[in-house]
Amino acid sequence: QLVESGGGSVQAGGSLRLSCAASVFTANYNCMAWFRQAPGQEREGVAAIFRGGSRYYADSVKGRSIISRDTAKNTVSLQMNSLKPEDTAMYYCAAGLVSNRDWAVPAEYNYGGQGTQVTVS
Repeated sequence: QLVESGGGSVQAGGSLRLSCAASVFTANYNCMAWFRQAPGQEREGVAAIFRGGSRYYADSVKGRSIISRDTAKNTVSLQMNSLKPEDTAMYYCAAGLVSNRDWAVPAEYNYGGQGTQVTVS
């Protein structure tokens, strides 16, 4: 019900735009977010957008990334610029009924996608 795309391999300083296509069912949740997980590390919240328009970002990507949502197309995107090697990870889309304060907690989300790999060298 959540399908990510847009990952790939880029050089440091480059950009990528990740997209997540949601089914009508999952798109009805109040929050959609992006998480990432590097090998041997815990999954961390990257960015989230709430139905009312509030956006949240991890400090590590703030100023370099923009999350957006197209409710008509049931998609959420993450534009990432000035990519760094430490951004290398599998990126996952998630949807759920989430409180603002818990946007970065993976367990609070009801659905997640299979992920798309981002590699920055």
